[in-house]
Amino acid sequence: MPQDRGTCGRRQRQMFWSLLLCLLLSPCMGFFPSFWSKVLILSFDSYTHQYITEQAIIKVSLEVLRDTTKQRDLQGEKNIYLGRGFWRAVRDVVNSNANMDLKSATKDNPVYHFDSERIDDSIAKLRELWTRIILSVRAKEYAGARHSLGQLSHALQDFYSHSNWVEMGKKSIYLHLLQPDEPAVPVAKEDTPTCKDCFTPTCRNNLLPTLKNSNLLTTGYTTSSSFPFKPKGKCSHGGFLDKSRLLSATGGINKDTTSSIFSPHHYLHVEAAGLAAIATQTALRDLKDTVGPKAFLKLFSVRQAPALVFVMDTTGSMFEEITAARLRAHSIIQSRASRAEQPGTFLLVPFHDPKFGPVYEADDPNQFMEHMETLMALGGGDEPEMCFSAIQLALSRSPPESEIFVFTDASPKDAHLFDAVKALALEKRSKITFLLTEEQTQKSSSRRKRSSKKPLSPDRFSLYSSLSLVSGGMAVFTTNSDIHKVSTIVEDNTAVDKVTLFRAKSDPELMSVHSFRVDSSVENIILHITGTMSECILTSPSDKRQSILREQGHLAELEHFQGFYRIKLLPPVQAGQWKLQAKSDDHLTFTVIGDSSVDFLYYFATVTNNTHPGLARVEGSPVAGAPAFLVLTVTGQSSPPEGSFYATLLGAEGESLQEVKLNQSSSVPAHGLEELVGFVDYVPTVPFSVQLAGLDSRGKKLERVSTEKIQPTHVQIKMMSTPQLVPGHHTVVSFTIYNHGPAQLFNITADDDWGYLLTRGPHRLFVKEQGSSDAEVSLLTPATAQAGATVTLTLTVHALNSLESNYAVAFLTVVPLDADRSPPSCSAAWIQSDCPADCTKSSWRVSLVVSDDVHSGLAALQMQKGGGVLTVFIKPPPMEDSFEEALPDLEHQRPHKNKTTGHHRHHHHRTARLRTGESPLNVSEWRLASSQPLWVVYTSSCCSAQAELLVWDKAGNMKRCILTSDQQRGQSDTTTETSGTGRAALTGIVFLLVGLLWSPLM
Repeated sequence: MPQDRGTCGRRQRQMFWSLLLCLLLSPCMGFFPSFWSKVLILSFDSYTHQYITEQAIIKVSLEVLRDTTKQRDLQGEKNIYLGRGFWRAVRDVVNSNANMDLKSATKDNPVYHFDSERIDDSIAKLRELWTRIILSVRAKEYAGARHSLGQLSHALQDFYSHSNWVEMGKKSIYLHLLQPDEPAVPVAKEDTPTCKDCFTPTCRNNLLPTLKNSNLLTTGYTTSSSFPFKPKGKCSHGGFLDKSRLLSATGGINKDTTSSIFSPHHYLHVEAAGLAAIATQTALRDLKDTVGPKAFLKLFSVRQAPALVFVMDTTGSMFEEITAARLRAHSIIQSRASRAEQPGTFLLVPFHDPKFGPVYEADDPNQFMEHMETLMALGGGDEPEMCFSAIQLALSRSPPESEIFVFTDASPKDAHLFDAVKALALEKRSKITFLLTEEQTQKSSSRRKRSSKKPLSPDRFSLYSSLSLVSGGMAVFTTNSDIHKVSTIVEDNTAVDKVTLFRAKSDPELMSVHSFRVDSSVENIILHITGTMSECILTSPSDKRQSILREQGHLAELEHFQGFYRIKLLPPVQAGQWKLQAKSDDHLTFTVIGDSSVDFLYYFATVTNNTHPGLARVEGSPVAGAPAFLVLTVTGQSSPPEGSFYATLLGAEGESLQEVKLNQSSSVPAHGLEELVGFVDYVPTVPFSVQLAGLDSRGKKLERVSTEKIQPTHVQIKMMSTPQLVPGHHTVVSFTIYNHGPAQLFNITADDDWGYLLTRGPHRLFVKEQGSSDAEVSLLTPATAQAGATVTLTLTVHALNSLESNYAVAFLTVVPLDADRSPPSCSAAWIQSDCPADCTKSSWRVSLVVSDDVHSGLAALQMQKGGGVLTVFIKPPPMEDSFEEALPDLEHQRPHKNKTTGHHRHHHHRTARLRTGESPLNVSEWRLASSQPLWVVYTSSCCSAQAELLVWDKAGNMKRCILTSDQQRGQSDTTTETSGTGRAALTGIVFLLVGLLWSPLM
């Protein structure tokens, strides 16, 4: 058997290197996707999509964190703590960005890459993605928002690499891409030649001078079945195997890399990457201004504490469990109150029979506790309950890598959802722990009555045990009398910076032996053991021993309840290798956890197809026996020794299956992040977990382990498209089944968390050996669907005659067909400015009209910058000569703050005052008509010559209005905005007309 495996491994390695050689000669489109692309093309000084996107997110997140926490010293710091959740969120965006070059639905579509002069269509796609992002964030659907943000950032960056913007001599970004009312640059017509022939790898001056002289945009064409045919005289994308480069006009114009083999305009790569970086940062800052800094930090999980997620059986027998959950929630909230991190998200999903939900979600811990107090144990039904339906809801609504705690005493009535729930748990890397209260003589008389129809199966909780084992959680069987103490597991596992040092399961045997390593960065080390032990011996690195069940020692203290052991190592804990021996007649599970900032994220990847070099993340489970890459990110580690890490693939009992050497390929050398990649000769054929081992920054050994179990398989399911959902319309999602084993029948099942699927299945499909088969599912989105809601679609595939299975998960966003993508407008009416040389002796004033004509209507205003005061009117204010006389109370009274908004208001006259630093003024409360304008007057000292006003409409579009003491000069200043930043234009006539129109109506 080992000999066969070796032969197979050599053959696969030969195939891999052959594929790698092909990739070195492949064309590419756009900045290359990731760090590994630079290795493939031997162009180590090229900027990739990954690098540009990561750096932009880090930079803007630090800016927002600094502004919101007033920690000015964050600027320039290299090791600021951002949290493990932040890096997971960044990876979500980066992977979505890279998938634009990898997914069949987008990789060859010119609209997603600004190719083939489809510039207008690409701009429309950008704005569509922007709308998705805003809607998703406002609906707190952060996973969907990150997915759309990755797509948007990719297309936005591609514009500067694929177009002639840089060659036109432009030194600033093209604002019109995301801002409709910014000036547009015309696109060359189809019959307008754009390039002349170039016969060398480096093409200089091959763009026709008429483009620059006429200020015309163009982008390159490439050879692909889905691309439009390249007209004669048009520019090609270029690159060694881009066959369109051989057609007139020969050559190409892409600036993807610094390599002339792949990029004919490689000498402009740095300039293109620089503008792409500025554009990405600008979009992120606009996103922050549109959704607010709190939501922005939530989107990227910046310094967010782990989510606290309860799935609670609320039948009449659950009084003790509900009480225990309340106590644990209160204790966790109290412990987080004094920490710098955000308190995190709190979710509660109740269930019984036949109902489950709704999800209660709160960011305010006090509100969550108030809701917990209202939870009652009432009613009931037959013994099975809708547990998996509730867990599916919790997984869909909770952040990735959440700890989900299920309190129940009943078996699942909806066992058909097991595969979908398991797929969601693995996709989001969330752990599910069951706290199962079960009395020997049945739990209570009420439960006995409900269960009297038929005897209860002794293995009725087996699916719970399987799900907990696969997801990395636990199944704890305990009693009513112990549930309060056993629920300490909730606090143990939701602490900030919780890491896992060891995880294993053992079969019944005389004595099992396990070891785990403690390093100097780990504190508060706790062992959780489920099952029943007859003996347990703990040995320290210095060979000191303690019989845990028989003696109180100096190594650890024990809390023992029915079915559960909690062992806490006593400080000071010696660093080094610890040993645990346990004897049991039952199955045992062991988990060793601690507090440390050093942890890791990982995914499996394969080399991409022959159109774009890079590594593509494996969807679902990896293919058993096939080669793959392990991409691993170490977080919280500052300046580790080079080559200091390796990974080990561990079996169910903690045994080593394969060691993987990791090479340093970090694209972000600072902020405690280390990116590594290793080649896996063959993916194991049995379930396994991933262990990271190596040296910390001081050269000391450390180990971390993932808790979820990877389930290798010989079948894959890949979604070909992830379209948006339109209320009142059907949507089709296509997918492909790949069979890497013998020909056989498969069952395909679809599930979604909103009930939009027209058919769930299972559907039977035959796939031949080493073959594939296409299929699709349909969803009907109700006309009443909430804009921005994310529907989690889960597809699972099962072989009929074997245990082969896999899954795919997609997040589909609901976007109205007629979504408002146009921002409000602001126009200057008059300006009063006569600032002397001594700015302290005078002030300036400007009046504007703010409106959202025939769109959603105005929603809010906020002063973003400036040292003056903005006064908001519902009626036209007096002209400059009589302004002060008309507002004696506003000018001379000391402002008082409204308790909820902090703004000074005069409700009788419908006026309000705004200053920089105050929260947005909600003008939607003023019951304005959709096209009704507001009038504002800004007054400031001449020493503060510029200000910035943000205006939102009810659709979430934002306008950035720049106010200057010389407003005419301000019209020519370059500004940025979200969905249309405006510069206040001196349009007094418009102001007067609008005033005349609205005055009689008020």
